[in-house]
Amino acid sequence: MNADIKWLDDPEVFRVNQMPAHSDHAFYLNEDGILKGVNPLVQSLDGEWNFCYSVNSMERPADFYREDFDKSTFDKIQVPGHIELAGYDKIHYINVMYPWEGHIFRRPAHSLEGKVPVGDSFSGAAYNPVGSYVKCFDLEPGLCGKRVSIFFEGVEQAMYVWLNGQFVGYAEDSFTPSEFDLTPYIREKGNVLAVEVHKRCCAAFLEDQDFFRFFGIFRSVSLRAKPALHVDDMWAKPLLLTDNVSGSLSLQCKVSAAEGVSMEGCKAKISLLDANHESCFEKELPLSAELSFAPEDIGTVIPWDNHNPYLYTLIIRIFDAAGELTELVPYRIGFRRIEIKDGVILFNGKRIIFNGVNRHEWNAERGRCVTMEDMEFDMKVFKENHINSVRTCHYPDQIAWYYMCDINGIYMIAETNLETHGSWCKFAAWDMSWNMPGDMPQWRECVVDRARNNFETFKNHTSIVFWSLGNESYAGENLAAMNAYFKEADDTRLVHYEGVVHNRSLEDRISDVESQMYTKPWDIARYLENNPKKPFILCEYMHDMGNSMGGLKSYMDLLDKYPGYHGGFIWDYIDQAIMVTDEVTGEKVLRYGGDFDDRPADYEFSADGIMFADRTPKPAMQEVKYYYGKYE
Repeated sequence: MNADIKWLDDPEVFRVNQMPAHSDHAFYLNEDGILKGVNPLVQSLDGEWNFCYSVNSMERPADFYREDFDKSTFDKIQVPGHIELAGYDKIHYINVMYPWEGHIFRRPAHSLEGKVPVGDSFSGAAYNPVGSYVKCFDLEPGLCGKRVSIFFEGVEQAMYVWLNGQFVGYAEDSFTPSEFDLTPYIREKGNVLAVEVHKRCCAAFLEDQDFFRFFGIFRSVSLRAKPALHVDDMWAKPLLLTDNVSGSLSLQCKVSAAEGVSMEGCKAKISLLDANHESCFEKELPLSAELSFAPEDIGTVIPWDNHNPYLYTLIIRIFDAAGELTELVPYRIGFRRIEIKDGVILFNGKRIIFNGVNRHEWNAERGRCVTMEDMEFDMKVFKENHINSVRTCHYPDQIAWYYMCDINGIYMIAETNLETHGSWCKFAAWDMSWNMPGDMPQWRECVVDRARNNFETFKNHTSIVFWSLGNESYAGENLAAMNAYFKEADDTRLVHYEGVVHNRSLEDRISDVESQMYTKPWDIARYLENNPKKPFILCEYMHDMGNSMGGLKSYMDLLDKYPGYHGGFIWDYIDQAIMVTDEVTGEKVLRYGGDFDDRPADYEFSADGIMFADRTPKPAMQEVKYYYGKYE
């Protein structure tokens, strides 16, 4: 198969040769790899890459992926990183509108009652920058002779991949991992990896989040080698039973074998260890491609919650026919139960209160390329200020953040990468003539696939209370299809979506909760006093811009009056601003939307966090700490 530039324009082509999304579990050859923190099955490709910037696809070096292509004129760029922050292209912040508004007329394919053709809106655009990346590498010893895949944790917005001159695949969905099988093309020495990243494709209509519009390989890239017998996917389902002291556990795994390797006579051993490394459960099964067991009683367990985020360690060991250990998979899980009874959300049988924030991934110098140190700092701030929950606005975060929330007991709304605000909300008026994704069948599978990517990657994380369909995308049949997917895939969690409040005809088919934004306290009370259909949360409130947060008490008081009110998520955690060197003073300063001659822009609207962009707390944090501390 050859790459086709027209895929950029077609909503029905969003993944080509991409491996199915799967759980984010780590895997090792033995216990020694875990203890030493070194995994010979993983090779990082982060660091310096060769790079060429082009303003559009017509000017890109189309043959750059060829092994004999002369790359002597290419620049160097760091991966992960945003292309704009490396000195190319334009820095641009926008909230609601699409970034091309006022410059070019563009409508999504199949919209306007099917009148808009697929066309060449992105592949033929005069301005749609392209980043051509090249990385040359040798395989490290631990990967040689094995099945090897490449794992991109985040690439914005569309990418084509080649290895050693051979086309590997294509992917969209910027904020979930993309993985491709390199086995047919890889060699031990002298590999040439080429990645072509396009700033915009038709997925731009689905990624209209309130943030700076960057592109590039902005999260880590690694190679992963599968042992001869490999757990491709796992879903552990620990459940706290209704007595609130005992638990059950079930497990589903997909297992693959290298070519010529049989599973005959092979075994899987499953162990569950408590925090003291004492065994709570053991099970042995014959190995098969679909490995599973139904819920089994574990006995007395310690429940997981915000106050005591107690985690057990599940270990899956794979043995070959000779009884030799070939792979070990550890995963930390917690026992908890989420349900709605009598209009109240119960967590482990008790009403749950969300002292929450919305959190964009942000670093003032690195943009959305946040570091482990950033995440550790944020978690410390959460704990110090009684923040017990987070909404991943409005896309999946780095994988490490989910593990941190598990460990620290942070309740999560895990959002799918979807926001289409600019397609229906026009200067405080609504225009449904080309609402995205709406009811258009040609867009259905690509948005359901985004929900699937979100679920399959993060399904094992105890901290996730809600799957969220995304943000501010109105509500139509395609959102209903996403909701149906989550409900069918996962009976252990709830589904969240706010936008159905704008289209009440779908409220019985979308979202388990009444989720609203910036609703006045007395209007919340009115809803809860009039036979409400669903429990109520504020997925955004207390917009912390300027001298805000003074009204937090009026919302917190509702918690004492209405059991069906469960708190909310402050908008938002951290300002989006970029640290630059001032041209006059030579000093480091923070700059916001509109400060980079970016138009259209929403200017300082990017500054609405309870933290400044340099991670200095604002005075509003005192208000948060005081009132959230009253409802821990």
